[in-house]
Amino acid sequence: MSRAINLSAAPAAVTTLCEKHAIRISSIEPLESGGTRVVLLTADGADTVRRRMKAQIVDGPVVRSGLYMARRPIESSRH
Repeated sequence: MSRAINLSAAPAAVTTLCEKHAIRISSIEPLESGGTRVVLLTADGADTVRRRMKAQIVDGPVVRSGLYMARRPIESSRH
């Protein structure tokens, strides 16, 4: 199963859920079509997000920004 998930939720909501459940994010970006694309570090993490946000999963095609550069979240614990 893919570690990438498209969700009809704000990036902050996805980040908060991942922090709450200790799920590490590989990359996250807002979608031009609305919502968030997130790639989790592990398949288990992706499965947990899918279960917890199943009502917000976007099944169809989405529009991603070709210009979006900040793909990795800043981890405050690495400073």
